Amino acid sequence: MSLTPKMVNLLIRSRRSVFVDQFEKDKAIPDEIILEILENANAAPTHKLTEPWRFTIFCGAGLQVLAKKQAAIYKENAGSSFKQNKYEKLRITPPQCSHVIAIGLKRNDMVPEIEEIAAVSCAIENIYLSLAPYGIGGYLSTGGITYMEAAKELVGLGKQDIFIGFFYLGYIKILTPHRTPGPIENKITWIR
Repeated sequence: MSLTPKMVNLLIRSRRSVFVDQFEKDKAIPDEIILEILENANAAPTHKLTEPWRFTIFCGAGLQVLAKKQAAIYKENAGSSFKQNKYEKLRITPPQCSHVIAIGLKRNDMVPEIEEIAAVSCAIENIYLSLAPYGIGGYLSTGGITYMEAAKELVGLGKQDIFIGFFYLGYIKILTPHRTPGPIENKITWIR
């Protein structure tokens, strides 16, 4: 393998979220690249090899389907917390992307739920780390309908499963500066 520590450090430390208003409009990511990215996600660590991650990919006309269905789910389930501007955002955001990947956790009772959440989180980080070499940006959204029970049916999950969120993807048009994390020294304790 020809990776150097410097290359890996650069890749990890330059990981960022890129939002929909930073995407090139009407430029589709080839499905082959989406599959490569998801192969990387599929390589995440998983206790007892449960591989709990599940991906539902919305693209092309499927983005309009997602927009309509998630807006309807929000309107039907938001109750007194309904906000018109949030409803409108749910209707207009997906079509501004190349692809939207709904990420779910297929529950398996062989291991504690927290371990399955950790495994899916690793898969999500693998998605993030896969994007930059392709000139692709994206971010995981846990807003909108993510925590509404009706959203699970939209993405093929059962009642015992967990809907993690939507990963929005597009080619990068505008890249904002990367955030600088706080010092690592404030977050570690050495015991020698």
